[in-house]
Amino acid sequence: MRTHRAARRRTTAILCTAVLALGALTACGQDSEGGSKNQDTGDAKGGTIGIAMPTKSSERWIADGNNMVKEFEAKGYKTDLQYGDDKVENQVAQIENMISKGHKALVIAAIDGSSLTDVLARAKEQGIAVISYDRLIRGTENVDYYATFDNHKVGELQAQYIVDALKLDDNPDKKFNVELFAGSPDDNNTGFFFNGAMDTFKPYLDKGQLVVKSGQTKLNQVSTLRWDGGTAQKRMDDLLSKNYTSDEVDAVLSPYDGISIGILSALKSAGYGSGGKDLPVVTGQDAELASVKSIIAGEQTQTVYKDTRKLAKQAAQMTDAVLTGGKPETNDTTSYDNGVKVVPSFLLEPVSIDKSNYQTLIDEGYYDAGQLK
Repeated sequence: MRTHRAARRRTTAILCTAVLALGALTACGQDSEGGSKNQDTGDAKGGTIGIAMPTKSSERWIADGNNMVKEFEAKGYKTDLQYGDDKVENQVAQIENMISKGHKALVIAAIDGSSLTDVLARAKEQGIAVISYDRLIRGTENVDYYATFDNHKVGELQAQYIVDALKLDDNPDKKFNVELFAGSPDDNNTGFFFNGAMDTFKPYLDKGQLVVKSGQTKLNQVSTLRWDGGTAQKRMDDLLSKNYTSDEVDAVLSPYDGISIGILSALKSAGYGSGGKDLPVVTGQDAELASVKSIIAGEQTQTVYKDTRKLAKQAAQMTDAVLTGGKPETNDTTSYDNGVKVVPSFLLEPVSIDKSNYQTLIDEGYYDAGQLK
């Protein structure tokens, strides 16, 4: 990206004109479904907050966006909510557009955490505050605060659930087969989730009590680009056909519900869940509706509940504090080094959910009982 401001503005104007002519409105201030989400139609008490979300393919990001709109509008701000359709170039163009409009702050859940260095340098030139949302933005000093969950603990919860479900501590001489999946390699959270799980698994792997028959135990071997369920399904198909023609897999570490659905599809195609062949333990994350229903039905075994309403509230509070001269609340100032700086962070607590306690989601109003039938 050019560094001369006037050149950048001319380039952005030309690109947006071309994109509009082609009808691809997403990349120039439209959402990924073609409808405008720009609500910057007048002066609000606090100005406009740009909210850049990665995709609408996951229901959690839709909820995150809607929750932040609600929180910011309650504080007197207008909002400009955009979805990048999991295309980095879309998100960069959307953020460029938000900067050009003079938004007061940006809240960004990055598609690729290392792709925003240049565009955030421009935000800094304009004095625009930047809050990294759920996914850490890497490689830039121009991110002010980070709102997320305790991502290492997410992985710990998933792995510990497998340890407990297989009763490893009660059966020290019995071996169990496990396969490992991780999230997208361009998402900073992926390493935290995976490391949390592997730290928990390590003593059992070292003793040979847990066996990864595929031998795929490195992050670069087990990652799933863009967290895509179809990609995970194909990999699980391959793992089963190459490693489990005579043995069975007892557990699958899955970092996210969308990946879990793909894994379960592969397992069921291979005969698991029928004919006396039990489904393995399958973990997940985000308590997405389809996966909670799957847990109730006895298919997916576990998910990690992250109340996105609380995360949106925290992000709005951080942003408002920055804009009003206050000091945002943080509870971690050491863990999240983005390669250039340690970003002051607020971590929320994740919760493990299975068939025994899914009622928590109803009790806390995350879902109503009718949605889970």
